[in-house]
Amino acid sequence: MKPASRYTALQHRLGHRVQQHVLLAPYTTFKIGGPADLFFEARTRDELAQAVQAARELDIPYFVLGLGANILVGDRGFRGLVIRNVARAHRLLPGHRLWAESGAIVYPDLIEAAVNAGLSGLEHYVGIPSTVGGALWQNLHFLSPPPARERTVFIEEVLAEAEILTADGKRQTVGPDYFHFGYDYSILHERDDIVLAATFQLKPGDPQRMREIMAANLAWRRERHPPLETEPSAGSIFKKIDGIGAGRLIDQCGLKGTRIGDAEVSPRHANIIVNRGRATAAQVRALIAYVQQVVEARTGYRLEPEIRFIGEFEPLSENNRLLPQNAAPHHPDR
Repeated sequence: MKPASRYTALQHRLGHRVQQHVLLAPYTTFKIGGPADLFFEARTRDELAQAVQAARELDIPYFVLGLGANILVGDRGFRGLVIRNVARAHRLLPGHRLWAESGAIVYPDLIEAAVNAGLSGLEHYVGIPSTVGGALWQNLHFLSPPPARERTVFIEEVLAEAEILTADGKRQTVGPDYFHFGYDYSILHERDDIVLAATFQLKPGDPQRMREIMAANLAWRRERHPPLETEPSAGSIFKKIDGIGAGRLIDQCGLKGTRIGDAEVSPRHANIIVNRGRATAAQVRALIAYVQQVVEARTGYRLEPEIRFIGEFEPLSENNRLLPQNAAPHHPDR
């Protein structure tokens, strides 16, 4: 189906709010990305389900976009329909439960609603940019409250149930076991299921203590993570390596501050690449490849990207593989 025909067909199914050629950079935390051929904002979980079903039935490639964290959108954009999920309704339920549509923002929306109601369980995730759908997709996690920080707290621990749209178009309610949660993993990585809403089982807590946890976690993040407001990023670039840490390996190789164009390995956190102004997806990919090459040559570990690559990218040409602006030639035999 040609782009014009796709547009007409989607307008027939979803109405006049379907847009064409919408730049995606403003909708990502990296502030990088070319245009989507088609763009639709789903304001309710019903609209989200309708948009996904329309794309499937019309055989149009689609991508559901939340806050735009943990992704890199290609400079050439997305050849299909981007569904921006802004279904953000949420409400408290009896039995210390909190229900939310999948586009609801974990912080501040859900956390503030829970803490104001004296309900504990979500305060650990303060400051992490994520929607409810994104939280379930990656099994959102953070270290336990200070000062101990002795274990990782996962979103699966407070998930009671979720409403999903399955790959075959059925809306059903599932429990936590359905997601096969792991570290930075859920079954949503493997299945074309869409989270429409989720219910969290919380417990009564002391609002003052929860506020203390939130303040401590926000301070911890400020010390270690570049601020998204002034240094756009996608969060951690590479997957965790147990017992070592991807950021530690990158730091040991002296790569903090390494830069290609306006893409830079953060001087504050080695596993984060920041956009210094006008970084392109091609520059970010080139910097990722360079970091992988240096770390593998010097340590033997091959770093694997954690972020998702969405849309069409410029090829990694020789021009994009130029040495970083502040890096000396690398000799693996040194």
